[in-house]
Amino acid sequence: MCDALQLPIVDLSSPDRFSTANSIRQACIDHGFFYLVNHGVDEEFVNKVFEQSSKFFSLPIEEKMKVIIKNYNGYSPLFAGKLDTTLSTKGDSKEGFYVSQLAGDLNQWPLEEDLPSWRSTIETYYQLLSAGTKLLSLIALSLKLDEDFFEKVGAFNEPLASLGLLHYPGEVDSSNEEIYGASAHSDFGMLTLLVTNGVQGLQICREKSEQPQVWEDVPSKSGAFIVNIGDMMERWTNCLFRWHSS
Repeated sequence: MCDALQLPIVDLSSPDRFSTANSIRQACIDHGFFYLVNHGVDEEFVNKVFEQSSKFFSLPIEEKMKVIIKNYNGYSPLFAGKLDTTLSTKGDSKEGFYVSQLAGDLNQWPLEEDLPSWRSTIETYYQLLSAGTKLLSLIALSLKLDEDFFEKVGAFNEPLASLGLLHYPGEVDSSNEEIYGASAHSDFGMLTLLVTNGVQGLQICREKSEQPQVWEDVPSKSGAFIVNIGDMMERWTNCLFRWHSS
């Protein structure tokens, strides 16, 4: 049985930016995770994104395979990846669809006649995730840096942001082997903003080196993003902000 973990809550709309930055600092030192509320992305629109996501994953596998992943963009089938490569399982029990920078022609999209408004909805959602940019200025403050530090060093010039839609099918034919939706891993980037549809499943391990490892459930919070720092941020801060496995 896993214990439920109550993460800190960070309000992106708070006028007291220094207090908010201090809250982020403590959350990143203690947990590496926190809830982000009042982030500017309408919950009704988020629900629309979930609806469109469900429509894609409900398509026959032959249709989804028409946009099979290329250059890290497109459809990733069930069991195609395994985040924890030490496992003997055949792969993680999840499928995904990935979108990167909207400029250029690297992204792949289902046909409009098959999924009307699907592309426009996902593109709009990608653009709305400017909450990540706002968050970086607060993270700069939390590190005792100038608020525009990341902007000054060119971090926003050609930002590499990836949007992933994930589907976990639940019960699958496991042939008696252990099944993981997404096996234990750390994210390789700077920040991850995660939103769920209320289905439980996310767990984190705060002390990766301890044995046995203790995994704690992270409850879904309506209207909030779950934010976690990645390997890059951990390294940039010389492990002051610690990433914890999920």
